[in-house]
Amino acid sequence: MTDPAERIGPLGLAVGQRARRTKTVTAKDVELYAEITGDRNPLHFDASFAGRTRFKRLVAQGGITSGMLNALVAMDLPGPGTVFMNQSLRYLAPTYLGDTLTAEVEVLSLKPDKPVCQLRATITNQDGAVVLEGECWTYTLRPE
Repeated sequence: MTDPAERIGPLGLAVGQRARRTKTVTAKDVELYAEITGDRNPLHFDASFAGRTRFKRLVAQGGITSGMLNALVAMDLPGPGTVFMNQSLRYLAPTYLGDTLTAEVEVLSLKPDKPVCQLRATITNQDGAVVLEGECWTYTLRPE
């Protein structure tokens, strides 16, 4: 059995701890993302084009979906000051405009001597379908 101090680490987190955020993806989100990144793929803007693909309708940029993890780790778990060191993400299903996504992270491991955390990430849509899954390592910076 591990010592509780090792299990909690310098961030005050525990293995198995979870946090989640929910957001409905809108056409405005797709437009704003395109303004920031330049991603104007017709899959996101041209309903006729998207309708002739296997998606059958407009889809949101993958960065909108994965971007939910940025807010989750930076604001909720581990929290303010947290940045990604590494991400391994798998997109399993499209995110359509109007989908309501729930992003969840779970603490898998902690470094006992550093503010480093390994997380499992899962994003599901309103039907419970997993649209993204992955693992990431984070580092939490604290003001001196």
